[in-house]
Amino acid sequence: MRRALRDNSLGLVFGLLFLIVLVAQGFAGHADFNQQQITAGLERVSLGRYLTSASFAADVAENWQSEYLQFFLYILLTTWLVQKGSPESKKPGKEGREADREQKVGRYATEDSPAWAHAGGLRRALLSNSLGLVMGLLFAGSWLAQSIAGAAAFNERQLRDLQEPVTWAEYLTEPDFWNRTLQNWQSELLAVASMVILSIYLRQRGSPESKPVGAPHDATGVEG
Repeated sequence: MRRALRDNSLGLVFGLLFLIVLVAQGFAGHADFNQQQITAGLERVSLGRYLTSASFAADVAENWQSEYLQFFLYILLTTWLVQKGSPESKKPGKEGREADREQKVGRYATEDSPAWAHAGGLRRALLSNSLGLVMGLLFAGSWLAQSIAGAAAFNERQLRDLQEPVTWAEYLTEPDFWNRTLQNWQSELLAVASMVILSIYLRQRGSPESKPVGAPHDATGVEG
């Protein structure tokens, strides 16, 4: 058990932190929602009702979709683009999907390679692009969830203000939808750009996200 916990500690800690923060968001969002209800002269709602509301779902989904977009773009773009000096990048000249020998597929697959790495055709193609495909699907699914929940929350406010509700398609053209979306996209893209560029000159000893402390600034694709 101790070894299993050690070997999976990074994923377990992030999973636990996610649950803690999600619970905290639920309580904070509930308090904020009730403040808005009181300001509008409406009744407070219970925590359970808030956690099943469109408002909470939209708030959660809009953050999830931007995170998955960040990783989807990062996975794809780092295949073809490089940043000299960054440990987050392949070395210049290594752009592209790389040869079968480098990727250990087909006749270059080893005994402990995944079974589909030995195969050809569709199975190998799916395995070769599975990370990007899954991240792309998670992004599309969470963005769809945001749009549906956001439309419902938007219509609740419209009806409260004695305004006409809108259809889902109409909501996709509303400033509310794009404000929710773009404010998350810009922050995620800024964070990735900051990591790529700052890791050229800054170090974190012992972290695989950093170059070794004594590595030259122009060393590319080198992890500590």
